[in-house]
Amino acid sequence: MPRVFVYADESGNFDFSAKASASKFFIITTVVCQDHILGNELLDLRRGLAWSGTDFHRGFHATEDLQPVRDKVFDLISQHDVRIDATVLHKSKAAPSTRTSEDLFYKYAWYYHFRHVAPQIVSSPDELFVIASQLNTRSKRAAFHAAVASVVEQVSPTKSFRTAFWPCDIDPCLQVADYCSWAIQRKWERGDVRSHMLIERQITSEFDLFRRGTTEYY
Repeated sequence: MPRVFVYADESGNFDFSAKASASKFFIITTVVCQDHILGNELLDLRRGLAWSGTDFHRGFHATEDLQPVRDKVFDLISQHDVRIDATVLHKSKAAPSTRTSEDLFYKYAWYYHFRHVAPQIVSSPDELFVIASQLNTRSKRAAFHAAVASVVEQVSPTKSFRTAFWPCDIDPCLQVADYCSWAIQRKWERGDVRSHMLIERQITSEFDLFRRGTTEYY
């Protein structure tokens, strides 16, 4: 039976206010890799960059990487057969009852994302492994992981699944999800489509969950 690997990352923060530091959107992005060749090639890219003098003591992170590095990573991603899905939540349109806690809102976003994606990528005979990028909120990591596990259990067509919540640095495919999430966030938050255009061919869905909503709560 095939084992389907899903790598996930989120963008945006949990500040539900009109402050300049608060993101307008919260976005869940998942990447399905047909194999792990892309991850291996990312490791090779990092070794090559280090040999040429561009070294860093972490994995690739789109927010922190220099533009020449980003260009190389996006070029590599664009060459591979990956499926990218994103669910975009306009935070000011989220009803207060959905955001009484950070982990509740995170689970809410995951549920509406994965109930759409899961039936399209996995069937009952398959095995499913969902690996989400670990959030920096140390005190709530267990709650966030439990949220992902609960959603996968609810909506997965297969009962043979595992979930994990790993730091982005330890798996290059999580760094792919980071890059894809960053490109989608730049489009929605800033109208900057430069990086989004590089992966547009691989984006299967980019769903604005509250697209029909007219009420804004702040």
